[in-house]
Amino acid sequence: MTDYAESQELISFTDRMDSPDTSVKAPPRPEASKTTLPQPGRPIPSRAYPGALIVVEGTDGSGKSTQLYLLKRWLEIGGYRLHFTEWNSSPLVKSATRRGKQKRLLTPTTFSLLHAADFADRCERQIMPLLQGDYLVLADRYVYTAFARDAARGCSHRWLRNLYRFAPVPDITFYFRAPLEVAVDRILSGRPKLKYYEAGMDLGLSYERPESFKLFQARILEEYDKMVDTDNFVVLDGTLPVNKLQKQMRDIVASKIDLKRFAPRAPEAE
Repeated sequence: MTDYAESQELISFTDRMDSPDTSVKAPPRPEASKTTLPQPGRPIPSRAYPGALIVVEGTDGSGKSTQLYLLKRWLEIGGYRLHFTEWNSSPLVKSATRRGKQKRLLTPTTFSLLHAADFADRCERQIMPLLQGDYLVLADRYVYTAFARDAARGCSHRWLRNLYRFAPVPDITFYFRAPLEVAVDRILSGRPKLKYYEAGMDLGLSYERPESFKLFQARILEEYDKMVDTDNFVVLDGTLPVNKLQKQMRDIVASKIDLKRFAPRAPEAE
């Protein structure tokens, strides 16, 4: 397919996403028995499944991914049943997202919808089946990433909450908070060049990518801070030494989740 054809295909896709054709009737929803997702419009009980869900959130450079990796290794060494998932990792929409970024065709709404499709795919194929299978699920970023980033791009808070209303509520949501200057310096010192959308260049905040990135991250940080109380975040200081922060994280997990439920099962006696 030529670049022009790809561009036209993606433009057509984004137009349909931004302006849905209301004259076409939506297909009927699948029966509840055919999906692992919680049903839209129904409250999600905190213990609708035997597993547990641990989530890390925070701005870029806050240290969340490093800490979740260390927690994951600690649990794996202990033999606990667990599954790891990360934001924007489903192969379902990867090609469309990549082409949209390359051609710079993504609007805030289509960007949000692509991430929502990615999350829905991982939720139905990975997160919910494993929670129902009595696993400990670790998520590097969750729906709160969309609530913060997409709202920072101008999407409606209410629309975003409704879009992700099927998502199960985490047992623990760790929010790694680092001062804006610290987080930005960590990112800028480790990357030779910021990507267009990563820097928030689509918002027209600045002609310089480092400055645009800083302004964009400030918006995201503000959105995260609004969710601390409403979404029961466990706030951790992202500037603490790595080993001290990891100890805090492990202690909190051990106090809030019965890890014995996910320990290796003893072989049955013959």
